[in-house]
Amino acid sequence: MIVDAGHSPAHAREIQSAMDAAGLPAARWLVYTHHHWDHVWGACAWPDVEIIGHIAGQEILQREAARPWSHRYLRDEVRANPLLGPSFRARALAMETWDGFTILPPQCTFTDELVLPTGVRLRHVGGAHAPDSTIVLVPDSAVALLGDCYYPPPAHLRAPDDAPDLTMVAGLVSDEYDWYVDSHSEPWTLEQARSYGA
Repeated sequence: MIVDAGHSPAHAREIQSAMDAAGLPAARWLVYTHHHWDHVWGACAWPDVEIIGHIAGQEILQREAARPWSHRYLRDEVRANPLLGPSFRARALAMETWDGFTILPPQCTFTDELVLPTGVRLRHVGGAHAPDSTIVLVPDSAVALLGDCYYPPPAHLRAPDDAPDLTMVAGLVSDEYDWYVDSHSEPWTLEQARSYGA
């Protein structure tokens, strides 16, 4: 199982090379923690996987897939809304080529919780960052993968007083999980997660 697709097809291929080098089997499932580009734009480079995500992200990604993505389109969108600049410049840098690129909505969706045949649990938590935010719980490894669930809204939607939702973190902490891993920070131990949510 892969959690999030990488921010581009090239990024996905780097992940695949690392998996091959480590002797890991090919992925069977690709789970989206949420619909934001840096988590899903690599999906078209993952062959033969079932993409799983929360139902709230499916329609959003269907709309995103219909947009005419290109460097010109990114520039035009930033001209129309300069607040998109940081995100759209990052997208432009991530994409070496648009040939063969497509955004893939989840093929399998769920509403509250889904348990995969491996025992991995997907739980919808929502939040200010994305309506489809999902955490991935791996009981046999005692790891909770948080995605970006407790983050504030994306920069172009953020108000000055928006901040990480540490109350959400407190609600996710459980003795069952020793490690808490979000998508953009170093992993936390159980004790650290408790202190951040205090």
